[in-house]
Order: sequence, then structure tokens, then C-alpha cells
Amino acid sequence: MFGYSTDAMNQREGDYVPIRDAENIQLGMFDKPLPCFGCGIGWFSFLLGFVFPLMWYFSAILYFGKYYNKDPRERSGLAACAIVAILFTIAAVIALLVYLL
Repeated sequence: MFGYSTDAMNQREGDYVPIRDAENIQLGMFDKPLPCFGCGIGWFSFLLGFVFPLMWYFSAILYFGKYYNKDPRERSGLAACAIVAILFTIAAVIALLVYLL
């Protein structure tokens, strides 16, 4: 019974369904919940960035460093942080130029 699921949701007509497949290694990859309260590092940083904007830059570095290759579920949150970090930088530069000129 090692390597087989006993969960009723994974059964087809009473047969056991393997959790991991030799041909598809990523099949059982998403059994673990995401870190940071289940929403992932990207979305957690996105929300926390409204209070502490440096979190957007941290997540942008993770996005451009291809951290999402470890878990593709992180890609959308990290991409959102990268976009907001760019927009925040542009807004900060414009505000600084308006203030100084």
C-alpha cells in the first residue's frame, strides 16, 4: 500500500490511485499547502506591501530569480508584486521630480 492514496476523493471505481507517477513527477507536488497562511509568499507580500512597500521589491527579486520554479502556484502572486513594485517606483520618481522641481 506504500505510495497509494487511501483518500475517497482519489479513488476511481474502488481502485487505488497512485499519489506519484513515475512519468509525471509533479503529480503529488501540490499536496502541501502554501506557506504564509496558505496564500503563498507572493500574495502575502502583495498584501503586506501596502503597509511595508519593501516587501514588493523582495517578491520582485524572487520573481525575477525564478523562485516559482519550486512551486508554480507562487507565480501569479510574485508577478503581481513585481508589477506593483515597478508602478510604485515610477510613482515615487514622479512624486520626487514634482517635489524637487
